Amino acid sequence: MNPPSDNSSPARTSGAARDVDLDRLLRSAAQAKDEPLVEMPFGFDTRVVALSRRNGNGAVFGAVLRRVAFAAAAVIIFASAGAYLEFNRNGDAIAASGNEFAIADSVIQDEVGP
Repeated sequence: MNPPSDNSSPARTSGAARDVDLDRLLRSAAQAKDEPLVEMPFGFDTRVVALSRRNGNGAVFGAVLRRVAFAAAAVIIFASAGAYLEFNRNGDAIAASGNEFAIADSVIQDEVGP
């Protein structure tokens, strides 16, 4: 394998050199061996579920997962409501989102207005 010279870069190499490099890459990719996928041992997931039920952790895990899901849903709802109220504050959504000074105008209106 010859190292590239200092002045050669992928953008400066000729079409023939690129074809040679591509052929080398494709040949080495074709020689790679297909390895079988590594799978979990048979019955591993069943043993994990059985152990969690025996130790009493299954219900706790489900309750924690449920609480996290409810908290995430609440955050999404509050964030969506806040974004909706902020964008509809001026009543003209097209001008507010298309204007680069919309945030400053909104702050000035809040300070000056009633």
